Amino acid sequence: MSSIKINIQETNNETILKFISNTILVNGGSYEFNNIDEAKNSPLAQKLFYLPFVKKVLVTANFIAIQRYDIVQWDDVEEEVREQIENYLQEGKSVVTEETTKKEAVEVYAEVTPNPAVMKFGTNKALTQTDVEFQNIEEASKSSPLAQQLFTFPFVKDIFISENYISITKYDMIEWNEVYQEVRTFIREYIQQGKTIIKELPKQKTKQNVEIPKEDLTDIEAKIVDILNEYIKPAVASDGGNIAFQSYDESSKQVSVILQGACSGCPSSTVTLKNGIETMLKEMLPNQISEVVAING
Repeated sequence: MSSIKINIQETNNETILKFISNTILVNGGSYEFNNIDEAKNSPLAQKLFYLPFVKKVLVTANFIAIQRYDIVQWDDVEEEVREQIENYLQEGKSVVTEETTKKEAVEVYAEVTPNPAVMKFGTNKALTQTDVEFQNIEEASKSSPLAQQLFTFPFVKDIFISENYISITKYDMIEWNEVYQEVRTFIREYIQQGKTIIKELPKQKTKQNVEIPKEDLTDIEAKIVDILNEYIKPAVASDGGNIAFQSYDESSKQVSVILQGACSGCPSSTVTLKNGIETMLKEMLPNQISEVVAING
């Protein structure tokens, strides 16, 4: 049997250290424990929780991440923890028993966008299959319990939920650097608890947010939608935004789109429309596009 070694690796969070093993700890998935009761089927995690400074334990394929309370610094205790984990594994004891209910770790990261009023909160979990946007708590209360609770933050103005991220527009009453950590933690804990994100798609009162079925599009409209989906949407989604096709006027050759998420109200949205979307559509559909306008720009 090869000797088991544990190496220590720092993370971006100064309260969390990774203890990396040279052998596989669990087969597939990850397990997160917030206290000793949750860790009842993980003898190793339970042992670690007996250390008074251990706040949270994450066990994954080849490492254990431990978050500490502020009562100690890692420099004072990391070697003790490393030796304890290494000795435990050397004895061939179980890390996680089969009866443990697997709890996939939820990751939520905050990312600035070109729109200073909007922060993008990306996650490793699927949130919705259809993009949805809410402009007030009344709209959200009918469709999204998560959005409804986010609107209880007094600075939240607009919420856009896409497949794996949420873009939140704030009022000018506060700066994002003062509150983004609180919002990120709230979203992560909400998802981790398995609560409902979208209970039903909102019934839109106007055509603005209605996705037009592909079969109802003309040939030129279908081509425009395909170009937007393939070339434009992935780029703006990386910045927490979305651009949806609204209409095409055959007589004027004007394309109308809807700006959502970080794109809505963004100072650079006009440049994106003219130098990005409009230029691309004109190049790919010559003589068929005169201009691109945002109906909510």
